[in-house]
Amino acid sequence: MRMISEQARKVKLLIMDVDGVMTDGRIYYNARGEESKSFYVQDGLGLRLLQGTGVQLAIISGRADRCVEHRAQALKIDHYYGGVHDKKVALAELLDKTGLSAEQCAFIGDDLIDLPILTRVGLAVAVPEAPPQVRQHCHYVTGNSGGHGAVRELAELIMQAQGTFEGVLARYLA
Repeated sequence: MRMISEQARKVKLLIMDVDGVMTDGRIYYNARGEESKSFYVQDGLGLRLLQGTGVQLAIISGRADRCVEHRAQALKIDHYYGGVHDKKVALAELLDKTGLSAEQCAFIGDDLIDLPILTRVGLAVAVPEAPPQVRQHCHYVTGNSGGHGAVRELAELIMQAQGTFEGVLARYLA
């Protein structure tokens, strides 16, 4: 766990996949063929708290849909890349845009499409539902499932490593 804390201490940008990470991976269609997803509210608060400590947030998702755009806007996520076919290219664009190095980034993913980012960032994280071929390339696997607190767990891990979590907690205990 010490190595994870050292890597998390360097994080300036948290990048997330969506389906299976910010959601439980299920996609719902109504009778008109419109898509919807379910997001975990505690993940959202964790992201806002992390962002309040100065860590930037980004989404790089293989799918583009309005549900995710709305969620990204509601959470004031700094960078949104939807409908990405090559996540390695999106990561390079994001690093160029922010001026950060891959070492200063954390990424949380859940499937093979995420490997081009997971194998490049300073802190690679998977949810427990990720296949073994993905988990083996990660520094950390969350205890919580995608769409059920995995993102919150990672946000708190980063804040604890950076020494900002106690200050965040103190605001609510005051």
